[in-house]
Amino acid sequence: MPAAAQLPLQHVDVLIIGAGLSGIGLACYLQKEHPAKRYMIVEARASSGGTWDLFRYPGIRSDSDLHTFGYAFKPWVNDKAIADGPAILSYLRETAAEHGIDRHIHYGQKVTQADWHSDTARWHVEVEWVDSGEHLTISCKWLFSAAGYYRYDEGYTPQIEGMDRFQGQLIHPQHWPENLDYSGKRVLVIGSGATAVTLVPAMTDKAAHVTMLQRTPTYVLSLPARDPIANGLRKVLPDTWAYALTRQKNIAISRRIYRFCQSRPQAARRLIRYLNAKALPADYPVDQHFNPPYKPWDQRLCAVPDGDLFKAIGSGKASVLTDRIKTITKQGVELASGQSLQADIIVTATGLNLQLFGGMRLSLDGQPVDLSRTVAFKGMMLSGLPNFAFAIGYTNSSWTLKVGLLCEHFCRILSHMDLHGYTVCKPELPTPDMPTRPLLDFGAGYVQRALPDLPRQGLHAPWLLPMDYRVDAQVLRKGPVEDPGLKFSRSATSRSTMPHQPMAELATGA
Repeated sequence: MPAAAQLPLQHVDVLIIGAGLSGIGLACYLQKEHPAKRYMIVEARASSGGTWDLFRYPGIRSDSDLHTFGYAFKPWVNDKAIADGPAILSYLRETAAEHGIDRHIHYGQKVTQADWHSDTARWHVEVEWVDSGEHLTISCKWLFSAAGYYRYDEGYTPQIEGMDRFQGQLIHPQHWPENLDYSGKRVLVIGSGATAVTLVPAMTDKAAHVTMLQRTPTYVLSLPARDPIANGLRKVLPDTWAYALTRQKNIAISRRIYRFCQSRPQAARRLIRYLNAKALPADYPVDQHFNPPYKPWDQRLCAVPDGDLFKAIGSGKASVLTDRIKTITKQGVELASGQSLQADIIVTATGLNLQLFGGMRLSLDGQPVDLSRTVAFKGMMLSGLPNFAFAIGYTNSSWTLKVGLLCEHFCRILSHMDLHGYTVCKPELPTPDMPTRPLLDFGAGYVQRALPDLPRQGLHAPWLLPMDYRVDAQVLRKGPVEDPGLKFSRSATSRSTMPHQPMAELATGA
């Protein structure tokens, strides 16, 4: 690879950070709506897929149905609606190959910083080759971060007394050993979120016993792994029709469940408890282990396909314990209640370290940007940052439902700018002291830990994140692009004379 100093400045219209579900999806929309625009995707890892390539723990799966988690333009035809990680990864890569997106992905390249140049109306983006440490600068008219919302290199593990004493294996699900043999082992999973409730039933096939140790219970609801209506429709209708109908059905059901939980929390709590008790052994202490102290959907509700967690508990191969860890010992853990648990393997399914935009540093004409002082516009741009967009999804539904709408709206913004000859698009607050609230009104630990460093949201549209697909679809898909809070302008220096660099050169870095 040539030295960074010898590499020419590369230019594209749109630079996409991340080759996961959001980045690949945006590229598909961009190619369809703006085929003449040059774009590239930079991916820090050696392969595409994002989350679905990174996480390799037993049982890895979606916690939403793929008819709403998948792309609107790419039917999900797998028999299972709640799918495993490898099937989702195959779906993503198949999409990229079908649309030729894979030819635009540049692997092993991590964005470290981006500086907006007002005189040329372009971002200058510093990219580092992960293997060599060499650098390249890419110039782009638009910068779109599809880099996810957490650190890929480090999961969250709380400091627990005695961790260094444990003589067995201590594992975080984000970095699962490739050939871990847990046959006949006593496994202790610390945590109660989506990862924990996935791991526990999946590991009972080989482990001697799996215990889920939780400090606080989580709402858990059994859902069918297969959607009989979706599979039935596919037998009599074209895949695209069946998929579209199933998608709308599931969006409506998900929205109604969420609104029911929020409007009638006590009734929702009773219903979930009834369903859990029905799925568990007759004498099981449901209130001790499956009765959270908060309202349903104050934190994300965990779905378990076909009640696999409850079946594992009923079989005696798995158990749930609600307690606090006093210390980790050589052979396991000692709990606050005085009970001791023996373990050969401890899995810390304790969450993520939230990180926006892949950790890159942003600046405007050399002046650093403090993200905590910015406010999200329509959940996809930030106040004061020109020609910058990002992907953020729903916390109360399929994450990617929102991402798809954002991609559509992004393409509409580009069309509007092309039509009127604009080169700059920047959200501006109506007043500097506009009231704000946290960007994510969500009780998950990984969100709460990061709130002080995150952008904010306003109290009213377009600065408010409604977390409602129907509302967003109306605004982002059908509403006007122009808004009092979005300022369009033309730069003093036209970039129409910017030298064209063939995509073949961009792909090789030559």
